[in-house]
Amino acid sequence: MASSDLLLHYLPILVFLGLALFIATVMVVIPFIIGKTKPDAQKLSAYECGFEAFDDARRRFDVRFYLVAILFIIFDLEIAFLFPWAVSLGAIGMFGFWSMMVFLAVLTVGLVYEWNKGALDWE
Repeated sequence: MASSDLLLHYLPILVFLGLALFIATVMVVIPFIIGKTKPDAQKLSAYECGFEAFDDARRRFDVRFYLVAILFIIFDLEIAFLFPWAVSLGAIGMFGFWSMMVFLAVLTVGLVYEWNKGALDWE
């Protein structure tokens, strides 16, 4: 008797998981049913990577793609560090404030260096 009562407590979780699985399946299947699949030259062209995706893996490509990705990661992490810093600024005091200013200064020097080297210019 006690085990059946315990299993009844898990019934809402099972119903929720079943409903979530059903909705996820429907949302994946419906676009295949109602969507139009008419690929043209524009849809099949290289968009973000700048080269054909399904080509020889040993082919050389421009290093600027890596530079853009690294710069994105650097400044994305900067924002990730700024939010907790801003929230706890009252508790960490002036030491925390100046530590973040040094961190931002180092990133600014890096940005200026990359800008002067032309890493942000795309021909």
